[in-house]
Amino acid sequence: MAAKPKPGIFSSLRGGASGSVFSASLLLMVSALLSGVLGLVRGKLIAYLFGAGPAVDAYTAAFELPDTIYYFLIGGVASTTLIKLLAQYGAEGREDEGDHALSNILNVMLTVLGVAALLGIPLVPLYVRLKFHNFDSPETAHMCVQMTRILLFNPLLLLAGGVFGSRLMARKIFIFQALQPLLYNGGIIASVWLLHGRFGPYSMAIGAAFGAFVGFFLINFFGARSIGMEWTPKYDLRHPALHQWVRMSLPLMLGAGLVTLDPQIRSYFASEVKGAVSLMNYSRQLFAAPMGIIGPAAGAASLPFFASLWAAGETERFSAAVNRAVSRLLAVSLLITAWMIALAAPIVDVALRGGRFDQADTAEAAQLLVLFSLSLVFWTSQNLYARAFYAAGNTLTPMIAGTVIFALSLPVYAAFFHSSSAWGGVRGLVIASDIGIAANMVTLAVLLHTKRMVSLAEMQWGELARALLAAIASAFAVTWCMRVLPLGALLATASLSSTSHLANFVRLLAGSAVWLVVAAAVLLVTKSSLPNALLRRGSRSAAMAAAKPVTAADAP
Repeated sequence: MAAKPKPGIFSSLRGGASGSVFSASLLLMVSALLSGVLGLVRGKLIAYLFGAGPAVDAYTAAFELPDTIYYFLIGGVASTTLIKLLAQYGAEGREDEGDHALSNILNVMLTVLGVAALLGIPLVPLYVRLKFHNFDSPETAHMCVQMTRILLFNPLLLLAGGVFGSRLMARKIFIFQALQPLLYNGGIIASVWLLHGRFGPYSMAIGAAFGAFVGFFLINFFGARSIGMEWTPKYDLRHPALHQWVRMSLPLMLGAGLVTLDPQIRSYFASEVKGAVSLMNYSRQLFAAPMGIIGPAAGAASLPFFASLWAAGETERFSAAVNRAVSRLLAVSLLITAWMIALAAPIVDVALRGGRFDQADTAEAAQLLVLFSLSLVFWTSQNLYARAFYAAGNTLTPMIAGTVIFALSLPVYAAFFHSSSAWGGVRGLVIASDIGIAANMVTLAVLLHTKRMVSLAEMQWGELARALLAAIASAFAVTWCMRVLPLGALLATASLSSTSHLANFVRLLAGSAVWLVVAAAVLLVTKSSLPNALLRRGSRSAAMAAAKPVTAADAP
C-alpha cells in the first residue's frame, strides 16, 4: 500500500498536524447535530407509520443479536484500538507497514464475522425465543426473527468501515466520520418512505442494512482510497500487528459492560409489556440526540490527540487535556439536561405524536425522557474517560470495571422493574439504567485518578458549579413560564386546540428561549468562561494552526 495521498476531490479535506481537536470536534458536533435532526425525522416517520407497538418492538429487538456478535467478536470499537496501533506505526515512521497490517486485520476478522453471521442465521429463532420469551404474539417474534436475519451481516460493514475510518482518523481526517451518521439515517428514512407500502415493517430493517452499507462501509472505503490506502488480499494469521490488535481488543471483546449491554437488559424485561420496548427506544433516541452531539463527537475527535500525547510521554498535558474536555462536556450536559427535563412534554409531542403514535404514548414517552435525561452527564463523560484509557493502550482496566458494574447492576434492573411502586416497571428500568451508568462513570474517573493518569484535582470544579446553578435556574424559569404563558387564550382566539402540535411547538420555542436567556445570564453574572469558550478556542486554534501543530493539550 502506498501511504502518499492521491490528488483529487478529497484533497481539500485532508487533516494533518495542523488540525486541532477543536476544529475536529466542531465538525463532528455539526455532523451529530444534523444527524440528530435526521434521527428525529426517522423516529417521527417510524412512529407515524408503525406507532409504539409490536412492529417497532420487533425492529428494536432485531438489532440485539448482530450487535452482540459485533461487540463480543470485535469489541465494538475496532477503530479505537486500530488508531492506537496506527499511532505507534506513525511514531516509528512505518506508515506503509501500518496499512499492510490494516488489510491483514480486516481480512482475518471479516472471515470471523462472516462465519459467525452464517452460523447465526439458523440460530436466530432460538435466540429470539430465549431472549424475548414474553413477546405478546408469535407474529411479533416472527417479525423479529426475519428482521434479525436481514441485519446479521451489518457487523461486517461496521468492521470494514471502522478499519478504513481508523486510517483516516489517524491522519486526523474527520470529514468521513462526520458523514457516516448522515448517510446511515438517510438510508433508513429513504427505505422506510419508499418501501413501507410494499414491505411494511421490514422496510425499517432493509433501511438499516442499506444505511450501514453506504454510511459505514462505502464512505470510509472511498475516503481511505483517497489518501492512498489500498485494500490488499493479505492474510497472515502470524502477523505481529494482528496479535497486538487482538491483545488490545480482547478485553473489549470479553468485557462488554453496562454501556454496551444496557439496551439488551432493558429490552429483556420490557418485552413483558406490549409496546414498552418501542416506547423506551423512542425516548432513548430523543435523549441520544444531544448526547450524540456533545459526547461521542468530542470523544472520537480527542482520541487520536490523546493517543499522541500519551505515546510522547507527555502525561501532564494528557491529564490536563482530558480534564478540560470532561469539564466542559459536563458543564454543557448539565445545561442540556435542564432543557430536556423542563420541556420533555412538548419535545416528545412535536417529535413523535401523530399517526399511530397517540396522546397516551406521548405522555408515557415524555416521562421516560425525563428519567433518561438525568443520566446525560454520566453518558457523555464516561465516553471520554474510557477513551483516555484506550489512548494509553489500557483496555483491561475499563473492561474489568465495566464487567463488575454490569454484574452488580443486573439485580438492580430486576428489582426496579418488579417493584410495585410508581417508579417500578418500565420507569424502573430507566432509573436502574441511570444508576448503573453513573456508577460506571464514577468508577472510570476514580481509576484514572488512582493510576495517576488523570487527576480529579485538575477538574474545573468552579465552572461545574456555575453550570449547575445555571441549569437549576433555567429549569425553574422554564417551568414557571410554561405555567403562566397565556397560550391557551391565544390559541383559542385562533381556533386552535391548546394540545395541538402548533401549541406545543410554541411552548418549545418559548421555553427554549427562556432557558437560553436565563442560563446565559446566570453564567455571565457568575463570570463563567463557558459562554465564550468556543469562540475563544476557535480564534486561538486558527492562530496556532498557522504557527505550529496543535495537539491534545488544546482539546476543548
